[in-house]
Amino acid sequence: MSGHSKWSTIKHKKARTDEKKGKEYTKLAKEIIIAARAGGGDPEANSKLKLAIQNAKAINMPNENIARAIKRGTGEVESEAIEELVYEGYAPGGVAVMLAIATDNRNRTASDIRHLFAKNGGNLGETGCVSYLFERKGLLTINRDKLPMDVDEFMLQAIEAGADDVREDDDIIEVVTTPENFMAVKENLEATADPDGAEIVMLPGNTVEIKDEAVAAKVLKLIDVLEDHDDVQHVYANFSIPEEIMEKLL
Repeated sequence: MSGHSKWSTIKHKKARTDEKKGKEYTKLAKEIIIAARAGGGDPEANSKLKLAIQNAKAINMPNENIARAIKRGTGEVESEAIEELVYEGYAPGGVAVMLAIATDNRNRTASDIRHLFAKNGGNLGETGCVSYLFERKGLLTINRDKLPMDVDEFMLQAIEAGADDVREDDDIIEVVTTPENFMAVKENLEATADPDGAEIVMLPGNTVEIKDEAVAAKVLKLIDVLEDHDDVQHVYANFSIPEEIMEKLL
């Protein structure tokens, strides 16, 4: 498991403050709007929308919020135009970072993101500077404690359902799929265990191991402030931090 995946999983287990919950609602509403705009408002005919709705319900977003976001996406309710962008750059230690952006003001967002990189020891790069290091994949994360069966048996089920790979790290199991097979694998495995996370992500082909605690702290700080920005939907990075350092930083 990449360090960023593990860090994100740990953070998601922490109690959500009202402010954090509000930010999650906003980000998922944008995903629903974008998905409905691209593929229509019927989740059964739009897998991207279906996944966004499922993720919204997983954090208890009110149904009326979901319905309103769908209508904004289909144009039934007037709303500002939201643009999808990808930003790329570097964190301390040479860590590659990709950002999925959803914004109604690209100039404001670009200025904000450039400032956050610079303030936290990184730098915003040109388009294409790190994207070649990542591959678009489906990713399900499942806590071992939720499995009603042996891990090896679950891994076999995942592979038979169409998963590309299954990885185990401590109490977390990652199931990796192609984007095309993602929903089918997800629905198959949900009959066995409830995933802690389910999304289409950009997975790094290799990772940069950060053995210096001070550098690791800077990397995690930058990732945190980027994830906290209202226009940043997702942050992907290729760092790996040794367990003993991760435990200290937690």
